[in-house]
Amino acid sequence: MTKSNPFKFGSVVDEPFFTDRNNELQKVKNVLQSPNHLILISPRRYGKTSLILKAVKALHRSYLFIDLQLVTDTADLARQLLKHIYRLFPFEKVKQYIKHFRVIPSLNINPLTNEIDISLQPAFSADFLLEDVLNTIEKLGTPDKRIIVIIDEFQDINHIEKGLDKKFRAIVQYHKNVNYAFLGSIESMMREIFEKKKSPFYHFGQIMPLNKIPEDDLLLYLNERLTEVCSDKEAGLQILNITKAHPYYTQQLAFTVWDICRADKKISNPVKCATDYLIQIHDIDYERLWNNQTQTDKKVLIALANNESNLLTGTVLNNYGIPAASTAYSSLKKLMNKGLVLKSDTGYQLDDPFFAGWITMKRNSIFQ
Repeated sequence: MTKSNPFKFGSVVDEPFFTDRNNELQKVKNVLQSPNHLILISPRRYGKTSLILKAVKALHRSYLFIDLQLVTDTADLARQLLKHIYRLFPFEKVKQYIKHFRVIPSLNINPLTNEIDISLQPAFSADFLLEDVLNTIEKLGTPDKRIIVIIDEFQDINHIEKGLDKKFRAIVQYHKNVNYAFLGSIESMMREIFEKKKSPFYHFGQIMPLNKIPEDDLLLYLNERLTEVCSDKEAGLQILNITKAHPYYTQQLAFTVWDICRADKKISNPVKCATDYLIQIHDIDYERLWNNQTQTDKKVLIALANNESNLLTGTVLNNYGIPAASTAYSSLKKLMNKGLVLKSDTGYQLDDPFFAGWITMKRNSIFQ
């Protein structure tokens, strides 16, 4: 019997937890082996980060990874990039480039973390620093060993500073020794950045949407790992019926089912037990999330929790007290930008199936 749980979620996934994605992996590698740039788009927790890092490691290339959601301003972006440069290249080599910066930062090694601490003088130009740092990455790369710069949640670039996309594009458009990989979780915003003609990044690279793993492949993956501990042969299918094949939530539910079954292999309906458990442990988080929504947004969330994917039809709007399709659409757009709602070929759905379950459970408990 497997000694440890074979399912993993919540962090970067690699072998043996990496699930399929062989075609997508090859496509990513193909782009990064060319002089072109990659734009990878998918909802949060679909596995973008795991996929890109697996590709980079397979190519044996140096890379930098920045998450724009954690960046506070232009200077902070430059500092974070510079820290990554120091992790990749010898200290003395990098110093030779920094001494030519227009804004020369003070560098110290933190004795507790062994990381570089970067401080800047007052009234410095953050734009000059960012340009010098990005151009240093270009100088450290070569045509045969291009550095890969991965920037996650790239749709947030103008939240950091208005017009930062124009400044960034003006610098990197001349780079030949770097592959840029821009990852984003809000498709509408990413497509506006890379497909709108007036955008600075119009047609900057190869756009690649990352879809769900095909259900048949995911079911096979689940069944192979659940069989040894779970007597319920329908468990894998039941998991997918709840998670709708969302990669993160499928792994999370399967992980919990595996643990429950290992403790009691003959347990009745382990998927329901696992689902109830996950809803229960996130009760406070879901309550806080619910209370932060407007009344209209709550009505939309209730409808989606009840699997009303065609929310904009007159009958559905009337049933949930939503005054007009335009009102519902505005709410959906806002909820999608928050990452709470996804749009697919079949309509709209809640991203988190356990939040949907929480809404249904709470509303049903009112009438019990």
